[in-house]
Amino acid sequence: MQIGGAVAPALPPVRLGYGPPTSLAPASGSYPNSGLYGSYPQGQAPPLSQAQGHLGAQPPQRSAPPQASGFTSPASGGPPMPSVTGPLLPGQGFGGPSVSQPNHVSSPPPQALPPGTQMTGPPGPPPPMHSSQQPGYQLQQNGSFGPARGPQPNYGSPYPGAPTFGSQPGPPQPLPPKRLDPDAIPSPQLNELPPQQKTRHRIDPDAIPSPIQVIEDDRNNRGSEPFVTGVRGQVPPLVTTNFLVKDQGNASPRYIRCTSYNIPCTSDMAKQAQVPLAAVIKPLARLPPEEASPYVVDHGESGPLRCNRCKAYMCPFMQFVEGGRRFQCCFCSCINDVPPQYFQHLDHTGKRVDAYDRPELSLGSYEFLATVDYCKNNKFPSPPAFIFMIDVSYNAIRSGLVRLLCEELKSLLDFLPREGGAEESAIRVGFVTYNKVLHFYNVKSSLAQPQMMVVSDVADMFVPLLDGFLVNVSESRAVITSLLDQIPEMFADTRETETVFAPVIQAGMEALKAAECAGKLFLFHTSLPIAEAPGKLKNRDDRKLINTDKEKTLFQPQTGAYQTLAKECVAQGCSVDLFLFPNQYVDVATLSVVPQLTGGSVYKYACFQVENDQERFLSDLRRDVQKVVGFDAVMRVRTSTGIRAVDFFGAFYMSNTTDVELAGLDGDKTVTVEFKHDDRLNEESGALLQCALLYTSCAGQRRLRIHNLALNCCTQLADLYRNCETDTLINYMAKFAYRGVLNSPVKTVRDTLITQCAQILACYRKNCASPSSAGQLILPECMKLLPVYLNCVLKSDVLQPGAEVTTDDRAYVRQLVTSMDVAETNVFFYPRLLPLTKSPIESATEPPAVRASEERLSNGDIYLLENGLNLFLWVGASVQQGVVQSLFSVSSFSQITSGLSVLPVLDNPLSKKVRGLIDSLRAQRSRYMKLIVVKQEDKLEMLFKHFLVEDKSLSGGASYVDFLCHMHKEIRQLLS
Repeated sequence: MQIGGAVAPALPPVRLGYGPPTSLAPASGSYPNSGLYGSYPQGQAPPLSQAQGHLGAQPPQRSAPPQASGFTSPASGGPPMPSVTGPLLPGQGFGGPSVSQPNHVSSPPPQALPPGTQMTGPPGPPPPMHSSQQPGYQLQQNGSFGPARGPQPNYGSPYPGAPTFGSQPGPPQPLPPKRLDPDAIPSPQLNELPPQQKTRHRIDPDAIPSPIQVIEDDRNNRGSEPFVTGVRGQVPPLVTTNFLVKDQGNASPRYIRCTSYNIPCTSDMAKQAQVPLAAVIKPLARLPPEEASPYVVDHGESGPLRCNRCKAYMCPFMQFVEGGRRFQCCFCSCINDVPPQYFQHLDHTGKRVDAYDRPELSLGSYEFLATVDYCKNNKFPSPPAFIFMIDVSYNAIRSGLVRLLCEELKSLLDFLPREGGAEESAIRVGFVTYNKVLHFYNVKSSLAQPQMMVVSDVADMFVPLLDGFLVNVSESRAVITSLLDQIPEMFADTRETETVFAPVIQAGMEALKAAECAGKLFLFHTSLPIAEAPGKLKNRDDRKLINTDKEKTLFQPQTGAYQTLAKECVAQGCSVDLFLFPNQYVDVATLSVVPQLTGGSVYKYACFQVENDQERFLSDLRRDVQKVVGFDAVMRVRTSTGIRAVDFFGAFYMSNTTDVELAGLDGDKTVTVEFKHDDRLNEESGALLQCALLYTSCAGQRRLRIHNLALNCCTQLADLYRNCETDTLINYMAKFAYRGVLNSPVKTVRDTLITQCAQILACYRKNCASPSSAGQLILPECMKLLPVYLNCVLKSDVLQPGAEVTTDDRAYVRQLVTSMDVAETNVFFYPRLLPLTKSPIESATEPPAVRASEERLSNGDIYLLENGLNLFLWVGASVQQGVVQSLFSVSSFSQITSGLSVLPVLDNPLSKKVRGLIDSLRAQRSRYMKLIVVKQEDKLEMLFKHFLVEDKSLSGGASYVDFLCHMHKEIRQLLS
């Protein structure tokens, strides 16, 4: 593509202009081919149809550092620059019709340029660009927001067959070039403008980095080829891209993702860049069916081979020496003898000739069968047990919960997790019901009827029976069915409203201890535990504490009793999954302590009603009971010399500084580990991580799962910035912030995040970007979405709650995010918005997403929005009658029921497609997303708009555009 006489080379940075006192031009010494957008004198709004003046190219200046995206900020000053020549973007020509969008006012007529300023290139839209017109553009790793492409998916700018969002007109008609003299117009400060003019001062939203575009580019560039893990320090495809992994010596990104795949060689360099060095590890991640589970290696009684000094396990990076008789540890450099039974000759390259026959010498991830030395008390563990503990107080009975749960458990017990090809699960089950007292049930197979034993002394909890409490499901099937039939009847007339909580967990743990096994408690609980008992709580919900120094107390547990209890549970390998059904405040911050510290999960169904919520609850319960869990687990992360693990985030307990203890760990949970330098690193040898997880499988087998990853090391900051992963960075920053609210005021936490982000970007600007006007915001190519995603974290309910967000909701989300993986935090903070009627009905693929902003909604369309926990179907007021009929089986928009949670099953292509899409989105997520139908202009629309994260939020959170301006100001302050 030839623009203004310069040929555009590969790897372009992009700079965006929005209204400083400069006319826009190439910055001296900037990267080759900066795409530059026009800018305006301070205090003077651009004509809207031309909010970004024009896109031009710069002649090559020098070899390109890492790709960058750049902007020119209205907050900025800077010397005037000559204007750039080049074609205009569609919808941005001089004098074209103005785009009617919210947050914009109509534009003043464009004015003439000063004499002698020529605009070359057509003032209308450029012709569509095909690859033949783009010599030298390479496909870019994380999707570049670079030179103007051809038709861009899901953009507001019209292209053939594109949706037109809102009432955006087609391309502007060519007009003779106009002239504009920036110096001839007085420039009032922004705050002196009358209110209706202030909103004019805007960037065109299409001219700032789009998450949708980056995701789309990565899918196109990296979704077709398998990701082969043989090369050190490769950045994997984005979590939003479907790709296959071929393990050739490094762990799959499904198991480990890093914030950067190139670590600075020195701590000074790391401090300068401020990029956190962290890994998000998901040791038991579930793999797609096309990928093989890790191989299990059995070394017999001698057990797995390890380094004598640092205890690292044998892996592909170990170096065999002396003809194969010894090996040098890649983590600590210690030379170890190879046991005779493990000896093998080396080939001419120094590699063992059996390397490809042994998973631990050729793969990044594998498992060892553990020997008895790896077991508690030096004896192999028994298979684990599940105990179902059911609240039978008045609330639980009245809502229909107890009847629904007992009915479901009858069939669900056939689907307990099992190992490999086992015919039935080895897991035993037990049952407890409770209100102010606890009822244990004997369901021994020899009994004709179940027997109940009541423990009313909740202050000194004991288990009244051992034999007959934990049983094999198939042996005791008849007695268990009889019990589940009787429980709802036994308590049908209860008037007991008070409940206990801590004694229930204590009882379950004591039962597992007596049976000498690990296991999981499934607790179904409805209200604040106010009965006289250990762990009794009081209502301390106080919204007046929000935005004060005492706000942190809302996230802290009320009493230390639950931490002590959790510690005992971890020692026993007792994990707790909590299902909450509150009608009012239940103090989630305190009740979730034990699930959080034991590696368990919390599920919350506020104001539970069987008819509305049973599908969501039963779906979550089925998945929770069936998922594969590792029990009584210990995880340790080892690193090669030079860095070490210093901080850990997730659902677990730590009694020392190195071992992560997990009473239970399932395939959804992650542990996030931060690393710091303790010595200089070496570019040649790189850096190594090894995650070792020791756990008991569902069949009672003791195993070690090992994941290895090799990273590059760099002496140039440019290499660090070229190999970062923004999604993983945001996952780490969110967890860091969500832990921070326990000890610091929320405002302090928010400011810390903004400062760190500004330091990361300022360091890049100062050390990696070529010199340019201060009026430009320049972002590293693979971090150009950092501002938009960080803004979503800052606006989240934990850090900036809306008026309708309860204290319990905030505590619930806080503990949920703590163990989320990168894909989950990605969609949680930046929800997906899918237009449903734009793509052809017969198309089997998901419709392409659009940006999460109200500007993207057309009132003639229907949209699905999902964030991993919520699912909304937004219906525009002008949707065609035929579409309404096909989806809702009513004849007009006004007849659609707002708040509907189930779509009618209709036999037509549109209904089948939308219901199929909803099912497919639910299948991708770890929790069932309940559907809510929202009509345009309806009161529920406020809830839906809360998730349009690019817009300003009601609770005061900035829009994406405003936050970019704010970040630019912060960066300029740091640089000056």
